Amino acid sequence: MKPSSRTPSRLDDLIEGLRRLPGVGPKSAQRIAYHLLQHDRDGATRLGDALTRAVAAIRHCALCNTFTEDELCDVCASDRRDRALLCVVETPGDQLMIEQTLAYRGLYFVLMGRLSPLDGIGPKDIHLDRLLRRATDGVVREVVLATNFTNEGEATAHTIGEMLKSRGLAVTRLARGVPVGGELEYVDAGTIAQAVLDRRSS
Repeated sequence: MKPSSRTPSRLDDLIEGLRRLPGVGPKSAQRIAYHLLQHDRDGATRLGDALTRAVAAIRHCALCNTFTEDELCDVCASDRRDRALLCVVETPGDQLMIEQTLAYRGLYFVLMGRLSPLDGIGPKDIHLDRLLRRATDGVVREVVLATNFTNEGEATAHTIGEMLKSRGLAVTRLARGVPVGGELEYVDAGTIAQAVLDRRSS
């Protein structure tokens, strides 16, 4: 009888789970799975536990939509922020990059994505209804559009800008120090800081 070379089903599940990570294809997922099981079982257990705890504990901030363990994130809960300024970003990673510049002291709204009709991502998928309520609360005076300078990011910024300007809000856009096609998460802090300071009317 010929011996079976079939991969154990739980290993298949692990490989499929790892493939969900951005930039990880079938071969990379397989290498990571074998590495964890062969060389770092303690690390694999810690990773699994950390993921389970994070999924159970982390939710969206009631105001800005970023990730937090509390009702409000630390930024929204701070009394040192300029509540008349609202910066719109695509991801929590983009928010973190702007925070690291120390050039912006307002609040945020995190879309958790960007408009992309080809991928079936529309206004509801990036919480534009929540953004509209947040921006028109009577406190916000200026909305800074800090979506990425990709085609989708620009289209998202344009849609949001038109929506907010029609309601009498001042809308500005990051200056072009950020390269066309660039994503904030991968741009250096100095460039982002200058883009914030030199923001222009949208």
